[in-house]
Amino acid sequence: MSGDAVAIVGFVSLFVLMLLRVPVGMAMGLVGVTGYAYLTGGAPALKLVGQTSMRTVTSYQFGVIPMFLLMGAFVSASGVSRELFRAANTFVGHRRGGLGLATIVSCGGFAAISGSSVATAATFSTVAYPEMRRYGYPQSFSTGVIAAGGTLGAMLPPSTVLAVYGLITQQDIGKLFQAGIVPGLLAMAMYMMTIALICRVRPNLLPTVPKASWAARKEGLRDVWAPLLLFVLVIGGLYGGVFTPTEAGGVGASGAFVLGVLRRRLDGKAIRASLLQATRTAAAVFTVLIGALLFGYFLTITQVPQKVTEFLTGLGIGTYGVLALIMVMYLVLGCLMDAMAMIILTVPIIFPVVTQLGFDPIWFGVIIVMTVELGLIHPPVGMNVFVIKSVIHDVTFSSIFKGVLPFIATDIVRLVILIAFPVIALWLPSHL
Repeated sequence: MSGDAVAIVGFVSLFVLMLLRVPVGMAMGLVGVTGYAYLTGGAPALKLVGQTSMRTVTSYQFGVIPMFLLMGAFVSASGVSRELFRAANTFVGHRRGGLGLATIVSCGGFAAISGSSVATAATFSTVAYPEMRRYGYPQSFSTGVIAAGGTLGAMLPPSTVLAVYGLITQQDIGKLFQAGIVPGLLAMAMYMMTIALICRVRPNLLPTVPKASWAARKEGLRDVWAPLLLFVLVIGGLYGGVFTPTEAGGVGASGAFVLGVLRRRLDGKAIRASLLQATRTAAAVFTVLIGALLFGYFLTITQVPQKVTEFLTGLGIGTYGVLALIMVMYLVLGCLMDAMAMIILTVPIIFPVVTQLGFDPIWFGVIIVMTVELGLIHPPVGMNVFVIKSVIHDVTFSSIFKGVLPFIATDIVRLVILIAFPVIALWLPSHL
């Protein structure tokens, strides 16, 4: 068979394996090694497996992933999410829809130190949902707010997805984290505006709660000193040039551990559980990464990225027409696979197209992650929706998707704004 035919068979085999529920990393690795062996021989392919696996798990750059995952695990086990929600609730909870506003604010704060959308959604399903239901908030609205707020973990630093994008494309992870700050804050602001609009259109949908006293507000602010200190330490050190991204992850994990122990939030059982959680998640991520790298070698030898670049740039629909096609592709893939798999599978193919068209790779990373965020909540397969359903058993999928629809519309508007005004993402990296 020709190289083109082998590439087509490889892609078909990959999607068949994924439909058969073979893990994405395993499927990509199997197809990549098999295709590479067919074209070059079995011995080079087997040698490639060993070299790629060892190089990935021992790479200093890739160490940023388990370090930030460990920091997020320690933060989750320390009960920081409850402190953030309680502090935000004392200031905005009394407004109509205030518990929803408090959920968005606290999700943003938690995302800024955990870096995980799934962890944010799962955590606030246990923290914010019971409180909203206690005051009579509808199920659909409550779960929709949590699903949308959870997506902030994909954008606000330290974002694991942005870090993986940077590793794949060899972009500066620190600049990617900087580029994610303003779009992440814009996401929080637009979600809060969406809640305010819902309250205006349907004023009787959401109840109010008693206004907190200033004493309660001061007490709530005192509780958030630890996550604020951790955020300043990690992100400030990273942006100030004190730490590399990997060192920042190590400092963050150590800081989260020390703060948790000093505040008596981490005992032996919690520490062990956090270590196991971070190890399992890191193992899953590295499995996908190794599989993607092996599949990438297969793509390189069949020249798929170059041919895709030639095809898309030759369509005659302009640079933004090609970008629109790429965005539609990601929205469709969001119905089929999770965020990390989308990034790892498609970026090696799409990135040469983007650079050929002249788009800034840092800006494109933000756009891709934002589109992936949308994939986390839109039907029929939204990872955050499934996470919330697994935590809250008495809610239906249809109810969650109903509640998340206004936030999907908000995400689409935000995506258009960032495409129209790249400076929103690029201003901060260019001035720090």
